[in-house]
Amino acid sequence: MKKVEMENQIYAIPEDLMRGSGAQLFDHIAECLANFMEKLNIKDKTLPLGFTFSFPCHQSKLDESILVNWTKGFKASGVEGKDVVTLLRKAIKKRGDFDIDIVAVVNDTVGTMMTCGYDDHNCEIGLIVGTGTNACYMEDMRHIDLVEGDEGRMCVNMEWGAFGDDGSLNDIRTEFDREIDMGSLNPGKQMFEKMISGMYMGELVRLILVKMAKEDLLFEGRITADLLTTGHFETRYVSEIEKDKEGIKTAHQILSKLGLEPSHEDCVATHRICQIVSSRSANLCAATLAAVLRRIRENKGVERLRSTVGVDGSVYKNHPHFARLLQKTVRRLVPECDIRFIRSEDGSGKGAAMVTAVAYRLADQRHEREKTLEALNLSTKQLLEVKRIMGVEMERGLKKSSHEEATVKMLPTYVRSTPDGTERGDFLALDLGGTNFRVLLVRVRNGMRRGVEMHNKIYTIPQDVMQGTGEELFDHIVHCIADFLEYMGMKGVSLPMGFTFSFPCHQNSLDEGILLKWTKGFKASGCEGEDVVHLLKEAIHRREEFDLDVVAVVNDTVGTMMTCGYEDPHCEMGLIVGTGSNACYMEEMRNVELVEGEEGRMCINMEWGAFGDNDCLEDFRTEFDRAVDELSLNPGKQRFEKMISGMYLGEIVRNVLIDFTKRGLLFRGKISERLKTRGIFETKFLSQIESDRLALLQVRSILQHLGLNSTCDDSIIVKEVCTAVARRGAQLCGAGVAAVVDKIRENRGLDFLKVTVGVDGTLYKLHPHFSTIMHETVKELSPNCQVTFLQSEDGSGKGAALITAVACRIREAGQR
Repeated sequence: MKKVEMENQIYAIPEDLMRGSGAQLFDHIAECLANFMEKLNIKDKTLPLGFTFSFPCHQSKLDESILVNWTKGFKASGVEGKDVVTLLRKAIKKRGDFDIDIVAVVNDTVGTMMTCGYDDHNCEIGLIVGTGTNACYMEDMRHIDLVEGDEGRMCVNMEWGAFGDDGSLNDIRTEFDREIDMGSLNPGKQMFEKMISGMYMGELVRLILVKMAKEDLLFEGRITADLLTTGHFETRYVSEIEKDKEGIKTAHQILSKLGLEPSHEDCVATHRICQIVSSRSANLCAATLAAVLRRIRENKGVERLRSTVGVDGSVYKNHPHFARLLQKTVRRLVPECDIRFIRSEDGSGKGAAMVTAVAYRLADQRHEREKTLEALNLSTKQLLEVKRIMGVEMERGLKKSSHEEATVKMLPTYVRSTPDGTERGDFLALDLGGTNFRVLLVRVRNGMRRGVEMHNKIYTIPQDVMQGTGEELFDHIVHCIADFLEYMGMKGVSLPMGFTFSFPCHQNSLDEGILLKWTKGFKASGCEGEDVVHLLKEAIHRREEFDLDVVAVVNDTVGTMMTCGYEDPHCEMGLIVGTGSNACYMEEMRNVELVEGEEGRMCINMEWGAFGDNDCLEDFRTEFDRAVDELSLNPGKQRFEKMISGMYLGEIVRNVLIDFTKRGLLFRGKISERLKTRGIFETKFLSQIESDRLALLQVRSILQHLGLNSTCDDSIIVKEVCTAVARRGAQLCGAGVAAVVDKIRENRGLDFLKVTVGVDGTLYKLHPHFSTIMHETVKELSPNCQVTFLQSEDGSGKGAALITAVACRIREAGQR
């Protein structure tokens, strides 16, 4: 059973402090706090504090509130335009005898709504009619332009006391209203409040009595000094005179106290004047409340609204007819709304404490989430260490003695030269690196018309073929090549062909590639340890329709480098960050121990996806990386790739979301069946969610598409997780690139290197922030290198054709 226990103490604020300096006022508040804590023997504890501050304020967050202007007779200097939380904190710090954590500052209206909302979950409006008046209600976020986000709802403090300050109520304001305003501390301000609240109600009655006395309509025209004195007819007199039974008698006592000798008729007239003033107040209050209810109903798009209004304030509680009249008028004005009114018995302080309790719980949960995500935040020191380890692993892969057990294999590609511009001819290219593959016809022209013309067609590989036999896989590929040749009207033509094969291979020559292991979800049997060029040729012969001269087999990374190298001669590194990830670069032949010869350079296919398979990255892997790895098709393999590439980032995010949900930090602790499904959180969703142009409403719609019923806060948290996972991926990738470009620089004994990296891959191209973060990381970790990133627009297939063109040029030159 829900229960709230309360201890409270009421303290008065002397009038001289209300109009003195702000420092004195907040010193007094701090002193009252100290006395209260001493009384409860809790002065040694640092407790969370909710601060109900019932004046017009601008809030940019829950624990900050800038006072717009004083109302209700307050005029303390040096407070308007300042954050009242900061002023209170300063006053507490100045004392030094206790400490508190100010978690939330709320308006009394908001506090009232929260207090009543604890008992009635339909409560979505708070109303105060007391010394002052105000209202708050739950507005749809999509209508609040001042706050980022368009999903869910937020409590809006209306500050409706200022309604009419623009002249919109002039038609219904009376001469008495104008007189009250002119004599107030804030002329021209809080017009609506001056027509309905307790601070001014008694004064309205007094002014009417004076006018009627002057016109000889009351008290036989007699006016006393007391009746002429502002504030001498208190609002409590109005409520006492209004009472049905003893009201007339009470009127006689109060008027006599003001030095008048009232007749029975004078007392009846005063009773009626009090009724009229408080009725107008109740009706005006009802009209504005009806406008709020109508807005909530329209926001929700319902025919009938069922809602509750939480109310507090001395006028509402003490005036004998005010509450009944207010409720009756509201129901008459909005008959389409079923409205319940609840009186706040515990005041707005309880509500402030509840807002604080919720904020404290949310802050605690936020701390837990941040602590978890901290493992994904890598410092510069950590990234430099990743760069250093990558350098060590590269050396191990290049050396004959350590190559066998090296995880970063540093495979020679036998690509020794980039295009020199004399290549020409028609070439076929096959680009196989994932579930989709391309067949291309590439026409290379030299001389004045130098350029590359491309035609291509994309084909898919069904899942059962990916994981069936090697024969089925290569038969399917050859079937697609035949279809392409027919499509191009080139059936039976024999052309040189370049084969982009984006899996780890060992090469002994340019036209031979021994598959070391499948990655990216492929599992076709009878291929690992075999020459894929031979498997392709066998499939071509089985079909007996055409013949192809497979001149070169290259990795997609090498193809990307060659494609970009055609445009920029400084391009000496290729990088893929898509479904998988890999890199290649031009290494000095003297360092390539697996291939004979010391002269010149050779492109090295790093196969860096396996970086970390020997546990060298354990300090940087998280429990989520381990969970993704364990349930993958190749546990313990391609660990670096599993931390940075598109095939796995979404899965890391999903594992973090499951962890948060299990701990009650997300989706109200409810794990949907969809969230339990491996692979459901695709990396494309990661890119969409992180888009700066995407509002939270669209984030929520993506989550709903995934079967995840989220709140606005859930959407923000999911976005934070996506950002942390993608940022780490980009930084790790940047650390790898930094290791490579620094190696090229050191190889050549240069103090400064200008180099271009050719890049391809969906993650790099489509994610809104990945490339930027990666570039920043490289710049920070390799300050002695000027690295330009050139995006490969034509993919690695064009690169394979260019390598084939170069190989054919060299072969023809040799034959000549």
